[in-house]
Amino acid sequence: MGEYHGGTEAHTLRGPTDRPALLAIRDVFDADEPLATAELDDYLDPTRLEVAFDDGLCGADTACIDIQWTTRDDYAFHYTDSRGVDLRWGKHPHDGDYRNVPDLEHYHTPPDASSEPSEVEESCITQSPETLVARAVLKLWRVAYHAESVSLLNAGSNPP
Repeated sequence: MGEYHGGTEAHTLRGPTDRPALLAIRDVFDADEPLATAELDDYLDPTRLEVAFDDGLCGADTACIDIQWTTRDDYAFHYTDSRGVDLRWGKHPHDGDYRNVPDLEHYHTPPDASSEPSEVEESCITQSPETLVARAVLKLWRVAYHAESVSLLNAGSNPP
């Protein structure tokens, strides 16, 4: 599993990619989001699920969420869009570097998905099953999309 933005070994996802989990997440996006098209990067041996949106947040023309999920239930949902906005929900060890995050679940804030310890927040998503996490991300995205505000992307109650 990859590292993020110069991350260290302690910030990587643990375990091999969980293909059945990615397929379940794909099915959630396909069923529940008409603006999205979800595809595995490699159907037989995937490393991530790529979700392309025909529209984005706050005036972006397009957007995507790259999703990684491992057999140890570590994950990363990484949003980027045509305006250059970058954010990420994740669950994986961070070696205590994120001061405001007591557990594994965390949120890298927009506009650049910073990994600065003081800027990473505790995630409002604390459920573990992949379909609940996918639905939570999708609901948070939808609320922010309609409100035209990225400030709502980590403001839900669990599960949002």
